[in-house]
Amino acid sequence: MKMYIKSVMVEDQAKAHAFYTDILGFRTKDDIPMGEHRWLTLVSPEDVDGVELALEPNGYPAASAMQAALMEDGIPWTSFGVENVQSEFERLEKLGVSFTQTPMESGGVKYATFNDTCGNLIQIVELGD
Repeated sequence: MKMYIKSVMVEDQAKAHAFYTDILGFRTKDDIPMGEHRWLTLVSPEDVDGVELALEPNGYPAASAMQAALMEDGIPWTSFGVENVQSEFERLEKLGVSFTQTPMESGGVKYATFNDTCGNLIQIVELGD
């Protein structure tokens, strides 16, 4: 068994798609119309055959409530691995990304947290050697 898809609930799929591709650098894998929404998945350009990121509409009451609660409590929805947190922080900050947690280190792990503009906090993580 292996991971296939990781999901992120988003308020607006088009806005999320622009942020995750234009700012974060992910690539579109699938973009299939499904009624008022889309089956919209992205992949890392570093691993195009790896785990996909689905941009899921948060139209379900439980999904939007959970998303709002995590945001209010300052809890990231998910984490993405990066090679260098400080460099990625600086790159994203120059692109206008708003960070709620600047780079820190704890237990040999470096991390920072940003607002994805779509209702989520996302953490970037650099694992120690």
